[in-house]
Amino acid sequence: MKRKLVIAAVVTSLVIGGGAAVAFAEPNTKPDAKVSAETRVVSAAGTNALVTSARPASVAEAIAAALKHTPGTAVGADREDDGADAGTWHVDVVKADGTEHTVAVSPDTGTVVGAHRDADDEGDDAADGRADLAALKGAGVDAREAALAVAAKGTVTDVDLDDDGGATTWSVDTAKGGEWQVDAHTGKVTQDLDD
Repeated sequence: MKRKLVIAAVVTSLVIGGGAAVAFAEPNTKPDAKVSAETRVVSAAGTNALVTSARPASVAEAIAAALKHTPGTAVGADREDDGADAGTWHVDVVKADGTEHTVAVSPDTGTVVGAHRDADDEGDDAADGRADLAALKGAGVDAREAALAVAAKGTVTDVDLDDDGGATTWSVDTAKGGEWQVDAHTGKVTQDLDD
């Protein structure tokens, strides 16, 4: 209802104001929309353009973009530290057949800038991926939710599946050196004091 009123007000102002351009903010609430905030600009000529905000994409947004591009299960995400990809999010996605893919997501726009299938030197490309999917069977917390659970503790820089100790957890790192474990079944967050 509010959106209809805003549109009516814009049309009225265009008619009364002689066709001046108008801009208004529209929060991004659609689950399948771009992951960064947007501003929609409407001009008197009827053009409609999107302008993305300067806020960098979070790891949760990068995971969402990667899964939209390459459907599957995210088993890890981290920011590249150096080289040509410095700052870019690299999201590890396992497809249902166990094949592993790396999806690169721009930290500036939250859009996918590249993707490739990971090759395994040992010949069975899907063995590790199938093991990750098996470890997550019945889990209630995915990589994105684990990142969101720790976001209050600091800016999340890395999320990885950890199933070596018997329990399946997400290992989550923050920018200020905090290391956290998120139980993949219960969502319980605990500080990792082992390192």
